Amino acid sequence: MAKKQKKSGGGTPATVALTAAGTAYTLHSYDHDPAAPSYGGEAAEALGVSPARVFKTLVADVDGELTVAVVPVAGQLDLKALASAVGGKRAAMADPAAAERTTGYVRGGISPLGQRKRLRTVLDDSASDHETICVSAGRRGLEVELTPQDLAGLTGAVLAPIGRA
Repeated sequence: MAKKQKKSGGGTPATVALTAAGTAYTLHSYDHDPAAPSYGGEAAEALGVSPARVFKTLVADVDGELTVAVVPVAGQLDLKALASAVGGKRAAMADPAAAERTTGYVRGGISPLGQRKRLRTVLDDSASDHETICVSAGRRGLEVELTPQDLAGLTGAVLAPIGRA
């Protein structure tokens, strides 16, 4: 996988973080359709990548603490499993405005990388089944492909079975 350098003025906090860390990644862009019913599904289709390899970034509230969950777009987040993965009792999806304000990204473009405030992160363990996965690069229509190990290392993520079909 080739490392892509950010173009001046064109980088996102996610690509800046990847470049600063010296992490190998590939950037993929596509024309985002505002009418698309699913950001992740749209990304998988536009890139011609299996939905099992494209991961969505969701922000949940676990016992009053915002937590990032990274799960395949082909499935859903199991909130009970997420709470368990971080030693919590209850989890619910976070208020979208709070998620945007805390991460610095807009819904549909929230990246697990380069967030304004680093949140504890859980990556679905199915990521380990793939050599590389795609996650949002920080805006709608932009995905970054990297190894699950690099993603976990850069975000401090724990791997746990938090997705369900």
